[in-house]
Amino acid sequence: MTGDPFAPFEFDADSARARIAGPLDGADDGELFLEHGVSESLVWDDGRLKSASFDALRGFGLRVVSGESTGYAHTSDPTLAALDRAGEAASAAKRGRSGVLAEPPAGTNRRLYDSIDPVSEPDFETKVKLLAEIDAYVRAKDASVVQVSASLAGSRRIIGILRADGDLKTDDRPLVRINVSVTVERDGRRESGSAGAGGRDAFHVWITPESWKGLADEALRIARVNLDAIDARAGQADVVLGPGWPAVLLHEAVGHGLEGDFNRKGSSAFSGRVGERVASAGVTVVDDGTIEKRRGSLTVDDEGTPTNRTVLIEDGILKGYMQDRLNARLMGVASTGNGRRESYAHMPMPRMTNTYMLGGRDDPQEIVASLKDGLYAVNFGGGQVDITSGKFVFQCTEAYKVENGKIVAPVKGATLIGDGPTALTRISMIGNDFALDPGIGVCGKAGQGVPVGVGQPTLKITGLTVGGVA
Repeated sequence: MTGDPFAPFEFDADSARARIAGPLDGADDGELFLEHGVSESLVWDDGRLKSASFDALRGFGLRVVSGESTGYAHTSDPTLAALDRAGEAASAAKRGRSGVLAEPPAGTNRRLYDSIDPVSEPDFETKVKLLAEIDAYVRAKDASVVQVSASLAGSRRIIGILRADGDLKTDDRPLVRINVSVTVERDGRRESGSAGAGGRDAFHVWITPESWKGLADEALRIARVNLDAIDARAGQADVVLGPGWPAVLLHEAVGHGLEGDFNRKGSSAFSGRVGERVASAGVTVVDDGTIEKRRGSLTVDDEGTPTNRTVLIEDGILKGYMQDRLNARLMGVASTGNGRRESYAHMPMPRMTNTYMLGGRDDPQEIVASLKDGLYAVNFGGGQVDITSGKFVFQCTEAYKVENGKIVAPVKGATLIGDGPTALTRISMIGNDFALDPGIGVCGKAGQGVPVGVGQPTLKITGLTVGGVA
């Protein structure tokens, strides 16, 4: 598969530019977004290859922005006639209004990942053999294992962003992920554990024996821990969050509230609060799309803007928001390179990339030891968040009851309940063990899903509500 974004279309950059010039004349902003790519997913379950899928993607979307209005037309039809029809439809956003087309984003010479195709390398047979090997490895380690599920997913997306002045930005984006889930049984009780990893790199980085065995061992460890778990007790408690993936709570409960569209519309709890204290001293939150080969990283965003390291909260003070071009223009600020879309069939909007809280000075063991009667939450599953208020409910998939600074037992059924803005002000200790997640995040917003990353050190939050049994 070629890295040329125009390769599967029946027109080139020059002819496309001529056709979009009219629709974009008098608009405030807009672009032609082209995309083609392939993706593959293999799932091994119940001792066999349960499913295997291969998908090819090709299409374009034309966006015309006028004031706060946006016209968007997309199609998988690769012809100039389809591009003409898209121009007619998207132009309706102007409604006779005349603006001045915005300047294109700055260029960049950096590359955050290589132009590789993880779908074709390694081949299908090698991937299936690996999944079978993972299954056999886990079952041989523990006779209590009753179920193993393992999956591999890989994709390559080629994108191009063409503007009316001929400015063209391109990106060649690989993405891989491996996941292992294990179920164990003892005395009629079954519990599960899972682990995964991935990023914008070749599969061989993640499917070495050291890598996949580490994931398999971790999934088995969590399942074994959960076999001994007791019911979590409901009530108010101080909570310690582990490093890395538990930052998904920060991502959902706080990160979405710092996206530009919600703040421009005044629907975020952080609207109009730039320069104010919104978190405890020592809390610094960053969105960074520039980390090489990370799952949430992009050389350029889906509007062609180079991604940035954007400080959102610094030492507890709100510094700014994540912006795409439309919301940045309407708010009188610069885009931060956070305009993202799921595919050519979607319009861009402000989205997170890799969002994390920086480390502090506290020793993680001392943070846990400071709990008198609390919860140590090491891993999370799903959760629900209300963007406007920041209220959240998160399920803990690995957590421990702590009494007088000592871990006394693993617990099951624990949920954390609270709201992001309040939780930020109740962070009382920040560990020196900052870590990024292993590369498994997917963020949903307005029906669109995009790969993201999260990270944090060990944190202590006072006075959260813990859901469990009465």
